[in-house]
Parts: sequence; structure tokens; C-alpha cells
Amino acid sequence: MGNIFDLFSDDNSQNTNNQDSQKNAGTQGNNTSSSTQGDNTSSSMQGNNASSSTQDTQTNGSLELHKEELDITKNKVDAGEVVLSKEVVEEQKTVEVPVMHEEVVIKRTPVNERSNASISAEETIHIPVSQEQVQVNKYTVTTEEVSASKRQVEETQQVQETLKSETANVNTTGSVDFVSDTTGFEDINNS
Repeated sequence: MGNIFDLFSDDNSQNTNNQDSQKNAGTQGNNTSSSTQGDNTSSSMQGNNASSSTQDTQTNGSLELHKEELDITKNKVDAGEVVLSKEVVEEQKTVEVPVMHEEVVIKRTPVNERSNASISAEETIHIPVSQEQVQVNKYTVTTEEVSASKRQVEETQQVQETLKSETANVNTTGSVDFVSDTTGFEDINNS
């Protein structure tokens, strides 16, 4: 008849699947042999029976299906660092500074008068002369503040992975009639 639903199979495949399930379940502490189950009955196999004649058939059975899911974790790793440092840069600066100085002006005025003063070379006049001299000092001023801080930026990365899942196939041989209960499920074999 071919593939109809993934939930039912003929007696031969049920026995094989149930015995495999029971072997696997034995490692979990639920090991029961098929001969001790209450609803097992012995029967003669229909069609081509290549298995042992001591095999029991079951009136019902179930098959667990599994699939892989993604387990995604995020790890924080170092991406680098930012270093703030200072560098000294020198430049030559020329500034025009106005300075003041004194100069002596000699003025001669002709005088034609009689004087009682004696002629002598001992009389001198001292006139102090001053000038401004440029003195340069340097001082430090703050021109700018540079700061660095961290912030969290969220972005989306695509992750591709191949996932496996199990599907059930129903294969029948001979003339087998069955009714499927697909409550909440679509046909799993569409052929």
C-alpha cells in the first residue's frame, strides 16, 4: 500500500521497533521483555515471516520522534582597547610687543647775557634714561578635555546550522486496514 501515516506500521515492524525500544529502555531502568507485557499475544505471522517464530506481536505501540534544537550561548571576548595618551608638540611663536624707552633731547638756545659765574669744568648733570625690557614667561592653560567611555551596542549576527529531526514512516505489507487518529497533526506522509 505504500507510505500513509508515520504513526502506524505492520506487526513485523512494530515488533522490531518495540524490541529496539525495549533494548534502549533497558539502559534507563525500564527494561521489560515483550513476553511479560500483559497485552502481548502470540500469533502466527502473516505474509513473509523471516523473523523467529517465538516473536510476540503487540496490539498497540508508540514511537518517540526526536529533533535537534539550537543551544546558543554568548561569550564576552576582548575586541581590543583604546589608549588615551598625550604628546608634546612644539611650535615657534612670534609676538610683536611694543616697548617704550626714553631718549634725551638736547636743545640749544642761544643766550647773550652777562654772567658772574666762573668758568669751570667741574659742573656735570646726570640724567637717568630708562627703557622697557621684554621679559617672557610661560604658563600652562587647559585648552580641551578628552574623555573616553564605553557603551554597549547591540547588533544582530546570523547563525546558520543544520538541524536533524526524526520523522515516522508507515509501511504496510499485505491487506492491512487501520484508522489513524491525527488530532492536531497534518498528514505526515503526503504521497
